[in-house]
Amino acid sequence: MTSVFGLAPEARGVPVVPVVVIEEAADAVPLARALVAGGLPLIEVTLRTPAALDAVRAVAAEVPEAVVGAGTVVSAAGVAEAVGAGARFLVSPGWTDRLLGAMRESGVPFLPGVSTASEVVTLLERGVRDMKFFPAEAAGGVPYLKSLAGPLPQARFCPTGGVSLASAPAYLALPNVGCVGGTWMLPPDALAARDWARIEALARGAAALRAPAGAPVSLRER
Repeated sequence: MTSVFGLAPEARGVPVVPVVVIEEAADAVPLARALVAGGLPLIEVTLRTPAALDAVRAVAAEVPEAVVGAGTVVSAAGVAEAVGAGARFLVSPGWTDRLLGAMRESGVPFLPGVSTASEVVTLLERGVRDMKFFPAEAAGGVPYLKSLAGPLPQARFCPTGGVSLASAPAYLALPNVGCVGGTWMLPPDALAARDWARIEALARGAAALRAPAGAPVSLRER
């Protein structure tokens, strides 16, 4: 089992993973540099736009301080494309046995998405302990994850979806949360204006959040 926080020394203990939607591939490198400078080297580039794979490729090649991964991975083909572009970890909003198999065979760490106790138990049966909880706020938020900690203490989560600067500390205080994913350090107006200094400042605020006391979420590699 390989922890995404162990992929690079500067990534250990980082409490927040920026979830990035890239519209222009040319913005990927300066954006990644701003996030790294702000203390957030783990960067999830979502595969939601035509520019996403080129963005992953550019960050992997030009920003060695970043640990770039691919999010919104929903197919075996997407797994292959993301890894081929240089993604060092994979995140999915949900999972199927076929997708799970492809992520396992990819050779890079991954977080499959869950939103119910049954999905968590099913993944535990398949040997997966580390998961994305999505959509976090809509699926029950902090109270729901807290209720899972008792009967399913072996599961660890990265809550994503509606998490904000205000709500992140409550998630990070839970014993079964290793990190959170968020977009609040990437306001659309700052992205449109290419205001990298503002994004760096917001990233610094996110990086200053208290890291969880327990073991970090591990992105499982089989």
